[in-house]
Amino acid sequence: METSEKVSVNMNIATLSQIDLLVDKGYYSNRSDFINQAVRQALNEKKSVVDEMSRQQKDLDFRWFIGVMSLEKEELLKAREKRIKIRIKGYGLLGIDCELDDLVIENVESIAVKGKVICSERIKKYFKIR
Repeated sequence: METSEKVSVNMNIATLSQIDLLVDKGYYSNRSDFINQAVRQALNEKKSVVDEMSRQQKDLDFRWFIGVMSLEKEELLKAREKRIKIRIKGYGLLGIDCELDDLVIENVESIAVKGKVICSERIKKYFKIR
């Protein structure tokens, strides 16, 4: 399962030229390396905010995730046993094995992901996933 995605970023020439200078001097292997490290640093600075938002979301009545999540057969079977419908909401990548389609349709109420959902066309159509 692919866990990275290409992103386009517009930058002014002055900023880009400074990045290129640092790359040429060996501080970074390429522009992508610089941008990835800068993004990781910015996220690390806001880690407490992300952690707090994650904690608040987990208190709600849906299956919430940030990053990569795979919907598992065991979770679907537990939902069936408890006679509850799972609501999924998150940011990142959600993977659903096509062998679970019937269980997903039976036991999942909704799927809302800001990112990417890897699943069968049947699930995409049923839950109106683009």
